[in-house]
Amino acid sequence: MPMQVLVVDDVELNLTLMRHMVGRLPDCEPVLFDSSEAALRWCEHADPDLAIIDYMMPAPDGIEFARRFRALRGKAETPLLMVTANTDLEVRYAALQAGFNDFLTKPVDRTELLARATNMLRLRSAQKALSDRARGLETEVRKATAEIAARELETVVRLARAAEFRDPETGAHIQRMAHYSRLIAREIGLPVHEQDIVLLAAPLHDVGKLGTPDRILLKSGRLDPDEWEIMKQHAVIGYEILRESASPSIRAGAIIAWTHHERFDGSGYPRGLAGEDIPLYGRIVAIADVFDALTSERPYKERWSVDRAFAHLRTESGQHFDPALLAAFDRARTDILEVMARFRDEAGASPALQPDLPLDLPGGSPGPVG
Repeated sequence: MPMQVLVVDDVELNLTLMRHMVGRLPDCEPVLFDSSEAALRWCEHADPDLAIIDYMMPAPDGIEFARRFRALRGKAETPLLMVTANTDLEVRYAALQAGFNDFLTKPVDRTELLARATNMLRLRSAQKALSDRARGLETEVRKATAEIAARELETVVRLARAAEFRDPETGAHIQRMAHYSRLIAREIGLPVHEQDIVLLAAPLHDVGKLGTPDRILLKSGRLDPDEWEIMKQHAVIGYEILRESASPSIRAGAIIAWTHHERFDGSGYPRGLAGEDIPLYGRIVAIADVFDALTSERPYKERWSVDRAFAHLRTESGQHFDPALLAAFDRARTDILEVMARFRDEAGASPALQPDLPLDLPGGSPGPVG
C-alpha cells in the first residue's frame, strides 16, 4: 500500500506544484486539500504518513492546524512539515510548540522538499514497523498469558475434583459458591482481577479434606470430640497443600482453605481469629459456602428456602459472619438467584466436579453446617 502524503494549501497553483513534486517520491500517494478545516475532518478518519501544511491560510492557519491535528487520536507521531515564507523566529518557535517537525521555505526547492520528505517518510516507516512489532509482541504476551491461565484453571479444577471425589457433594456446589464469592467481591468494590482471583480460588476451600480419613469424612453420624478435632485439621492441611504455589490464585486458595471456617466473633477454627484479623477472602467464602450448604439438599438435611437461608445468615451477623460482607451479599440477591438457577444439582449427579467446570473465568463441601 502506498504511503499517503497530505498536502494542505489554500492556493490552487501551490497544490498543483506539490502534487507534481510529491509524485516524484517513490511509492507515495498525494492527498490534496485547499481547506484546512476539510483536511482536519479527513484526518479524523484517515492516517497520513506525512503532512505538508502551508502556514498562511484562512483559519485555521498552519499552526492551529498542527495543534488540532496533534490532538487527534493516533496523530502524536505523524511527521508534520510546514511550508512558509515567514522567517520570523517567533513564528517558527510557535510552530515547533504546536507540533511541527521541520520547515520548508517558500519558494519551495524541489530537491530540498524531496530530501526532507524522504527522511520523514523513512522515520514514519520505522515508527510503523516498531508499532507493528509492539502489537505482535502484545499478541504473543496475551497468548502466553492465556495459556498460563488455562494451565492454572486446569490445576484448580483437578484439585477441586480430587477433593469432591472424597466428599458427598455435587460438583455444582463449588460452582455456585465460587460465583457467590465473586458477587460479594464485586459488591464491596474489589478490582476485577481480584474478583477473578476469588472466583478461581474459592473452589479450593476444602481441598484439605484429601487428608481427612474416610472413617471420619464419610461417617454418617455425629462426630465425637476426637473425630471433630481431626476433621478440623482439613483447614490446615489445605493451607499446607496450596501455600507454596507460584500461582496467585492458588496461594489465595491456601488462605481461603485456612480461614473460611473462622468466625467473626473468634469462635471458629483452626486459629480462633476474629473480625478483620480473618483474611478478607476467608470471610467472603465463609458466607458463600454456608449459604450454598443451607440452600442445597443433602443426605443429612433438606434444602432451605432462599428466604430462610438469608434470615439465618442475618442472625449470624457479627457472630459467624462479617456484617459488611453480609450486606454486600444481600445486595447481590438477584444475581445470586441467577447463579442458583444456572448451576442446579442434577438428579443422580456424581459427587465429582464435572470436567467442563463452567466458571465465568478461566476459574467443597462444608459438610453439615456448623
